[in-house]
Amino acid sequence: MAAIQDAAIIEFSQQGFTGASTQAIAERAGLTKSQLHYYIDGKESLFDQILSHLLDTWAELSEFDEHHVDPAKALTRYVRRKLEFSLDQPELSRIFTTEMLSGGHRLQRHWPRMIELCERKLAVIDGWIAAGKLVPMNSRLLLMHIWALTQYYADYALQAEKMLGAPLDTPPRRAELIDELTAFVLRGCGIAPLR
Repeated sequence: MAAIQDAAIIEFSQQGFTGASTQAIAERAGLTKSQLHYYIDGKESLFDQILSHLLDTWAELSEFDEHHVDPAKALTRYVRRKLEFSLDQPELSRIFTTEMLSGGHRLQRHWPRMIELCERKLAVIDGWIAAGKLVPMNSRLLLMHIWALTQYYADYALQAEKMLGAPLDTPPRRAELIDELTAFVLRGCGIAPLR
């Protein structure tokens, strides 16, 4: 199943749901199409399984729902973990993007949970703002901006590497990206970056 999921992630990432075929997934996994269908119910269920795994992972990465957590630490941790995921698993991240670009129809059953998780984070951020720990801002836009900034390195990795003139996956480059991005977000929130 691991080989099938790895093959499916690459295929769905590159082709989207509509363009991907179980034949191509089987070939990538080193199986015949009939062997593949022994292990999966179909392309739709395999895609949903991968989407569910991705969304579960993102939910874990973005947790900061304890009200006593320092906003600088919580936001730094969130930006770092989301950016690291984008750098480590760009194909998996891109599956969400390709699904959104195709209309997001296969996300319908996932939206209620995603919105609930978002609302919990917004309540925490709004609490920080009310307590004067962050400058006044639209917390929903803050989350969307963090998402856009971190997701860029999955969706536009090729462009980023061309513009930087170097690969994104070296330890010094990763550290620079993480430091710059977290400092940028924290300064925008009116708080000093962690040292």
